[in-house]
Amino acid sequence: MSTPICLWSGPRNVSTALMYSFAQRADTRCSDEPLYAHYLRVSGAEHPGREEALAAQENDGAQVVREVILAPITEALHFQKHMAHHLLELDLGFLSNTRNVLLVRDPAEVAVTLSVQIPDPTMRDIGMQRQVELMVDLESRGQRVPVLDSRELLLDPEGVLRELCRQLDMAWDAAMLRWPAGPRACDGVWAKHWYKNVHRSTGFGEYRPKSDPIPSRLQPLIDRCRPLHEMLLARAICA
Repeated sequence: MSTPICLWSGPRNVSTALMYSFAQRADTRCSDEPLYAHYLRVSGAEHPGREEALAAQENDGAQVVREVILAPITEALHFQKHMAHHLLELDLGFLSNTRNVLLVRDPAEVAVTLSVQIPDPTMRDIGMQRQVELMVDLESRGQRVPVLDSRELLLDPEGVLRELCRQLDMAWDAAMLRWPAGPRACDGVWAKHWYKNVHRSTGFGEYRPKSDPIPSRLQPLIDRCRPLHEMLLARAICA
């Protein structure tokens, strides 16, 4: 049985595009945030489409671990897109049986973009502290944890993905660079609230620095996240 590949991302990143990239591989099954309903139940977070997600997806995180994350599959690879902050009230022992990848983005870009759906995001919503904690925990287990940064990925998709595949001991597949526009069968029911831009895409877009003004209410949150991002960025695969 292949070892599941778990991407632990922050929100409003290129995580869905990365899932679509892996979905282009003939040898890969993709799963979209299987712990989302668990997170919504445990945290009480009010997200767009909350009730629909709770109704559509298993809410018991331990059961999700057994029946989705670690479940045997017929495909050679199982790529799972997760949000790092969804790891609430769970025994993290299962992470010893998964390959784990972190995906980060500049906290100012995350906070401004996320505030469209969640006007006053918190540290928990950004998830960067959880990513750092996760990296420390995984490294204490002896795992090598690849780190991706969205800017570097968009600057050189092929170069960064080739190196990611090498670090994951998997063959490179050029099909990962392009996909048809529109939704994917692996999308969660929340796609209509969050995936409009990626549904218009046919590949990784060009990196463009954000020029949107930063609302003053978000600056303290960004300042708290900045050293965490720098710590993770120092380990990222570079273009």
